[in-house]
Amino acid sequence: MPDLKLDFIAASQRLKSVVKHTPLEYHAGLSKVYDCEMYLKREDLQVVRSYKLRGAYNMISQLNAEELSRGVVCASAGNHAQGVAFSCNKLGIKGVIFMPEITPKQKVKQTEMFGNGHIEIVLTGDTFDDCLVDALKYTQANRMTFVPPFDNYSIIEGQGTVGVEILEDLPGVEAIVMPIGGGGLAAGTGSYLKQQKPEILLIGVEPEGAPSMLKAFEHGGPVSLTGIDRFVDGAAVKTVGKLTYELCRQVLDEMLTVPEGKVCTTILKLYNEDAIVVEPAGALSVAALDACRDKIRGKKTVCVISGGNNDIERMQEIKEKSLLYEGLKHYFIVKFPQRPGALKLFVNNVLGPGDDITRFEFIKKTSKENGPALVGIELSSAADYPALLARMQENRFEVIELNRDRTLFEYLV
Repeated sequence: MPDLKLDFIAASQRLKSVVKHTPLEYHAGLSKVYDCEMYLKREDLQVVRSYKLRGAYNMISQLNAEELSRGVVCASAGNHAQGVAFSCNKLGIKGVIFMPEITPKQKVKQTEMFGNGHIEIVLTGDTFDDCLVDALKYTQANRMTFVPPFDNYSIIEGQGTVGVEILEDLPGVEAIVMPIGGGGLAAGTGSYLKQQKPEILLIGVEPEGAPSMLKAFEHGGPVSLTGIDRFVDGAAVKTVGKLTYELCRQVLDEMLTVPEGKVCTTILKLYNEDAIVVEPAGALSVAALDACRDKIRGKKTVCVISGGNNDIERMQEIKEKSLLYEGLKHYFIVKFPQRPGALKLFVNNVLGPGDDITRFEFIKKTSKENGPALVGIELSSAADYPALLARMQENRFEVIELNRDRTLFEYLV
C-alpha cells in the first residue's frame, strides 16, 4: 500500500483557504459516447488554472521560520512556476524562479503576476535541464529551499488532495483517468483513492512522444529518455521521479499513451463543444477514453482536466496537428510535367469537390510552372484520400507523400 508518510486529509485542511475546491462536472455527451457516467474534475478552473498550486503550497507552507526567511527556488517553464509564485505571494516570502530562455513571454508575465512582487525570474539555458542545473547551483549557494515539481512527499501529498475532493463529491466513483508527467498527480491522487477504495480502477495517461512512466514500468525503475516530443509540455518529462514511480507502480492499474495529434483533436472538441479551454496535458485523460472504453463501460468515471494554461498563439499549431492526425490534411511534393497548363490541370482535374489547397509554393524559384512544388491539401473526409492519389496518377503527376516521410516533412513543412 502507499507510503504512510502521506497524510492527504491534513494536506487538504492546510490548503483549504488557498486552493479552490474545483467542480466535478457531469458530462452528458461523454457519458453517452462511452456508455458510462462521466465526470470532469475541472482543475483548469483552479486559482492558477492548474493543480500544481496544491503541491507547491503544501510543501512551502510547512517550511520552518528560518527556511521561509531564506526563500525558495524552483525550475519550471509552466504551471509549477505559477504555483510557486502564488505561494510566495500568499506567504509573503522571496522566491527565485528559473525558466529556460525560450519560455514564451506570456508564461513569464503570468508567473510575475501571480508572484506580485515577491519573486525574481531568471531566464537561463536553452532547455529545462540546463535551467534546472543553474537553479540547483543557486539554491545551494544561497542556502535556500528547492521546490521540486513532483518528486517530493509534500508535493505528492498536496496533489493528492485532488483525490480527496473527488471522493467527497462522488463517493461512488469507480474509475479515474489521470494525466502523467513526472507522476505527482497520479501518485498522490492514486494513493489516496486506493487507500479509501482498493477496488477503484486507476488509469494513467502519457503523451506518446514522452512515455517516461511507461518505460519506467517496463524497466523496473525510472529511466531517462534520450529524446521526447515536447508538444504536450505539461507532461513531457524525460525522467519520472523515484518516489512517484514507486507509488504509481503500487496504485495504477493501467498505463496508456495517446498520440499528440489525438490530444489536439480533443482540445478542439472540448473548446468547440463545451467551451472548455484546456492545455495539451489537460486534455490527455479525455483523449485516452477511446483506448479504455471497455474498462470504463457502466462505471462512474472521472477524467482529471489537469490545467487550462493554453497560449492562444498555439491554436494554429494545435489545429494543424489535429488535421494531420485525423487524415484530413496532407502535404506533397508535386513535380509538374513540362507541358502547358499543368497547374490548371492539377487544380481542375486532381482536386475533388471538397478538397482545398492550403499551401502552395514552388521549391525551385527559377523553375516556376514546371518544377517541383510543395502542396498542402485539406480534405473534407479522410476517406477521400485514396481517390485524390488515384487522380494524381491518372493525370501523370509525380508526387512524394510527405506525411509518410517524417524527415522530409520536418525539413519542408
